[in-house]
Amino acid sequence: MVEDPQSQSADSVLTAYETTDSGLSSEEARQRLDEYGKNEVTRASERTALSIFLAQFDSVLIWVLLAAAAVSVSAGYLIDAGLIAVIVVANGIFGFVQDYRAEQSLEALREMAAPTATVRRDGESVDVDATEVVPGDVFELESGDVVPADGRLLAETDLEVDEASLTGESEPVSKSPEPVDADTPLAEHTSMVYKGTNVSRGSGVAVASSTAMETEVGAIAAELAATEETETPLQRELDVLGRRLGLGVVVLAALVVPLLLLRGTPLIQAGLTAVSLAVAAVPEGLPAVVTLTLALGVRKMADENALVRRLPAVEALGSVDVICTDKTGTLTEGQMTVSKVWVNDAVVDVGGEESETESADERVELLFRAGALCNDATLEEGDPTEQAIVAAADDYGFDIEALREDNPRTDEIPFSSERKWMGTVHDDVGYVKGAPEVVLSNSSRVLTADGPVDLTSEMAERIDQQVGTFADDALRVLAIAYAEDPEDIESDLVFVGLVGMIDPPRAEVADALAATGRAGIDVKMVTGDNVRTAAAIASSLGMDHEVMEGREIEEMDEDTLREHVESVDVFARTSPEHKVRILRALQANDHVVAMTGDGVNDAPALKNADIGVAMGMRGTDVAKHASDVILLDDNYSTIERAVERGRAIFDNVWKFVAYLLSANIAEVAIVFLASLFGYLVLPAVQLLWINLLTDGLPALALGADPQSGDVMERPPRDPNRGIIDRRMLSLIGGTGTVSTAVMLGLMFYTLGGAAAVTPYAMTMVFTGFVVLEFEKLYVIRWFRETPTFSNPWLAIAVGTSLLLQLAILYTPVAEYFGTVPLGLADWGLLGAVLLVALPGYLAVVLAIERFVPIGATTGNAAS
Repeated sequence: MVEDPQSQSADSVLTAYETTDSGLSSEEARQRLDEYGKNEVTRASERTALSIFLAQFDSVLIWVLLAAAAVSVSAGYLIDAGLIAVIVVANGIFGFVQDYRAEQSLEALREMAAPTATVRRDGESVDVDATEVVPGDVFELESGDVVPADGRLLAETDLEVDEASLTGESEPVSKSPEPVDADTPLAEHTSMVYKGTNVSRGSGVAVASSTAMETEVGAIAAELAATEETETPLQRELDVLGRRLGLGVVVLAALVVPLLLLRGTPLIQAGLTAVSLAVAAVPEGLPAVVTLTLALGVRKMADENALVRRLPAVEALGSVDVICTDKTGTLTEGQMTVSKVWVNDAVVDVGGEESETESADERVELLFRAGALCNDATLEEGDPTEQAIVAAADDYGFDIEALREDNPRTDEIPFSSERKWMGTVHDDVGYVKGAPEVVLSNSSRVLTADGPVDLTSEMAERIDQQVGTFADDALRVLAIAYAEDPEDIESDLVFVGLVGMIDPPRAEVADALAATGRAGIDVKMVTGDNVRTAAAIASSLGMDHEVMEGREIEEMDEDTLREHVESVDVFARTSPEHKVRILRALQANDHVVAMTGDGVNDAPALKNADIGVAMGMRGTDVAKHASDVILLDDNYSTIERAVERGRAIFDNVWKFVAYLLSANIAEVAIVFLASLFGYLVLPAVQLLWINLLTDGLPALALGADPQSGDVMERPPRDPNRGIIDRRMLSLIGGTGTVSTAVMLGLMFYTLGGAAAVTPYAMTMVFTGFVVLEFEKLYVIRWFRETPTFSNPWLAIAVGTSLLLQLAILYTPVAEYFGTVPLGLADWGLLGAVLLVALPGYLAVVLAIERFVPIGATTGNAAS
């Protein structure tokens, strides 16, 4: 392959590939196809449905549960093992349903390829399957074609190529066979065409310099294939929790079994106690409840136009503290629009406050009239720049179709990259549209309010200054003129004015950026556009706009880049590699980064980001499949709502993690302390049932808790601090101690001095623990400043769980749980237990509020 073909002459590239502008012979093409392989992007290894399902169980917490099930089977407790298995399998099914759609990034890249290509073989133009294009093939391009391979341009006629999906450049790029410098950014490789991009205008001939995985789009495919899936903060924290619980279970069993044996406890009894402790220590419902809560969040976000492709991404959005956003189609509308026009010494803001009065000026009317007639586009299709002028003329009041019918084109001079203007003749008048410096140089007069006057050097200088002013506002500027005699269309023009166009910011973006800023989230624009355009858009959106170019990134080592990414807010002329380096530098600085984008060039960064957010309407399939979240309405404010939803979900996760672990701590403490007195008070089957009731419907109903009003006024939580922070540990320990003390007191009271646990005492402790946990649930919600009666689903869940507990006590299934029916007096005693425990719980909460400081994490902020 030729290195830097963009900087080589066309002839030298032809020579290097041993071809001519007549193309290869059929025989040579076949040989090269055997040598280089088909011109297609390599498929990703496909994940089977089975592998996706098995991946749901790749969690330390799940492994601990499976180990507990195995121990239960070995001890003969099949019901216990069955309950654990049901919980584990249910969790796997929920995750599988959400993750079934496997990654399709590389497949989508393949689908970008042109189905056929026109190549020159044996001196003739023939159509071949695009996968058969080989290095050295000479291929032809026409308007509407998809470029089949990376190629060095040999010749062109008015060729413009839309490379937005590859480079992020919002406007079609004019191409020329003239070489460019080797270190020129990709978006400025005017001598090259690239696989997967679209010819928007003109025609051209190129020699294929790279095919298949050697193309720019192939490099992106390779980057995607090499990118490993990132774990969200919650996934990492749950994995750490599982490891700690697993280690704790082993240590606990190792301590308890010898201790019980020394006290004369039979080996079977000691083993059963160890199993009970293992079951008590593991929050069996935690994976399922987390999965279901995230799934509920997914449904709510879908209603808000954010489609979540990976469940954990819901919560991870709440941890984001940096958003790296593309410009074109994300912060902007994604289409060119006329913003301002200039006629001699008068600037008109199109659509602005001045437009109604100024638009009455006949010069503005003539400007739009000429722009619509000297134009090949329609409102529906055509070059984006020309479409913008047609749309502006339509908004001004012209009926474009009628205007063109009444003023038929009798001659034309097409646009070319050398000429830089186009002209049309309509009977006795000619109109010209093109680059301001060229149109101005061909003008002898300028149209003023008093009619045409001679164009003086002073006037020409003022026009040049106005062009510069428009350019400073990131406007693409075209000049419009007319010729009173069509024979003089190339030399004696009357200069009418200037048209300034821009891909404007979305109306809602400024407010959304302000909201994310108040939430402590830093926003950085990362775009393939030029510095001037990027800075102007950033300024109009109220962003700080210290700008860095991609070529500057290339000159920095990783440490230097890590330092600069903190202060730079706008990165311009970036390549896919630059975007990934920026992301990795931010992540190395301990940021949780979301990347938004819509183009193929965004895909590697989307996949490397902690959260990849693709645009659903304008986004390419590649970007969508590489992302975690798709914005169905392409609305930046949807990101704000998604972050808000993620933070609210984390609040709810915090509540039920605290709730579940406090229950498990109390269970372990009761079983352990009771065993020291020779009592096996809660066998494994009862502990599993307690966990099923408390970890099931009530914990799940917490996922429907309303969000706190200040959720978007807090700083992002620090994922390195973990979900189990000091305040949660204090809450778990304090409430767990209260529960243990109250339950042990109830056990000894109901035993009445018996040497072994009686069915009655066991039933009282069993039922008492259930009702006590429901009381504590409301205390934890109060601790998080959640109104008591704000969640009707929670009340229904608690009521249903109580009915299930009654079924255990008063139906034949009681035999399997070793329980006996309770009388009214017994329920009165349990009511007294609740009254005793409540002041203890509240004292714990007040002590934490008083003595445990609120950290910087979202998990703490609400309290």
